[in-house]
Amino acid sequence: MVRDTQVARQEIMTINMGPHHPSTHGVLRVILELDGEVVVNAIPDIGFLHRGVEKLAEDKKYLQVLPLTDRLDYLASGTNNLAYILAVEKLFELEVPRRARYVRTIFAELARIASHLLWLGTHAADIGAVTVLMYAMREREDVLDILESAAGTRLMMTYFRPGGLVRDIPEGWEAMILKFVNMFESRVDEYERLLTKNRIWLKRTVGVGVIGREDAIDLGLTGPSLRASGVDWDIRRDEPYEAYDEIKFEVPVRQEGDVYARYLVRLGEMRQSARMIRQLVEGLPEGPFIERAAKYVLPDKSRLDTSIEAMIHHFKLVVEGMTPPPGEVYSTIECPKGELGFYIVSEGYPKPYRLRIRPPSFVNLQSLLTMSKGNMIADVVAIIGSLDIVLGEIDR
Repeated sequence: MVRDTQVARQEIMTINMGPHHPSTHGVLRVILELDGEVVVNAIPDIGFLHRGVEKLAEDKKYLQVLPLTDRLDYLASGTNNLAYILAVEKLFELEVPRRARYVRTIFAELARIASHLLWLGTHAADIGAVTVLMYAMREREDVLDILESAAGTRLMMTYFRPGGLVRDIPEGWEAMILKFVNMFESRVDEYERLLTKNRIWLKRTVGVGVIGREDAIDLGLTGPSLRASGVDWDIRRDEPYEAYDEIKFEVPVRQEGDVYARYLVRLGEMRQSARMIRQLVEGLPEGPFIERAAKYVLPDKSRLDTSIEAMIHHFKLVVEGMTPPPGEVYSTIECPKGELGFYIVSEGYPKPYRLRIRPPSFVNLQSLLTMSKGNMIADVVAIIGSLDIVLGEIDR
């Protein structure tokens, strides 16, 4: 007797996630190959937001490049400004007053908090915890108010200049910051009460998107995603810049390497940023906010009406531009998403001969396959969110 046997068909299905999917955090297309609902392959397809920032920068004077950096990681523009300004100051061999270094560090840590808050809210909303988005936006508005009171803008800072700051901080700024940091710790506690031991949150994040220490290093991961895989590396501590070597802070590190670990690392970073900001404000030194004596620094505007030398100096810097000596520099900082570096080549002209950017989101994205393989399609949403990418930086 012959029995009819039915063999189930097995085939790999290819689908697109994005570029209009709300959980891809921008115009990212991920080509997913699935065996049922299990991810076999995940290929990021980028370039939908391409703007050519690096080539644009090579056609602009050094000061004109600064607003372009705001548009990279537009969620933390202050850190982009800082990375570029540090590279320019290294190229021009400019000294920066201690007060300016403190204020810049405060801006960088406020930008970190603002960036992490938006990440937390959108990441939680992706997984279904919409309430957290409302809570995080509440505190983020406070941070943006602080930034706006000094820089004049809420999103695109452009507050730094080679040699210091565009203007000194306003009266009462320190009190405004201390009021925020004094209450912020309790707000992070609220986020934790909503999520950290929430059974649904644990089911969606623990053991999901795991990447080990060796793979994280091999793929060039930096920032919270690297530290969540057990690599204790933070540029602020290990290669300090600005005022980081004058304050005390801890670097949160986890060993698990999953979505939950990356969540805990960023929560810890927000607590540490508040701790750093408090120390910086309480120890803020007096003195100039910019090094006016440097030949590459614009003179004070109040002198333009009374000094012909100041007028000529201002005219030459604006019209002809800053002319550095020939050479090349690379400067890097720890931005909210990881290592952000600027490489500049000068041939002695007012425009960079070459300018290249090492963006953390672009490099971190290549770990998506390693994190996604073997997980369910629904987990890809949580994994992308845990990487905290921004497409303005990827498609620069």
